[in-house]
Amino acid sequence: MQGLKATFKHEASFRLEFYLAVILLPIAIYISQSAMQLLLLLSCILFVLILEIINSAIEAVVDMVCGEKYHDLAKRAKDMGSAAVFLGQMLVLGTWGTVVYINYL
Repeated sequence: MQGLKATFKHEASFRLEFYLAVILLPIAIYISQSAMQLLLLLSCILFVLILEIINSAIEAVVDMVCGEKYHDLAKRAKDMGSAAVFLGQMLVLGTWGTVVYINYL
């Protein structure tokens, strides 16, 4: 719980994604037409939150070790963590888009 609390307190991107998840929860319940669709919609959102926590942890460790010094591997680690979050967000878009398309178009 301390990790969630620290992430929420120190990471603006996590807070934004959390608030979006809170908004999307009732929408997912409304648009899903089966338990499987609901599970897919909610699990991909939770996956993005998990990825954001892991990305924030990577960034914190890199900042602690490198401080103000620039290092190619530090940049690569941060970029890879951000790429993972981006791919998770694309998964949300694809999953939600597919469910909406199947159910309403």
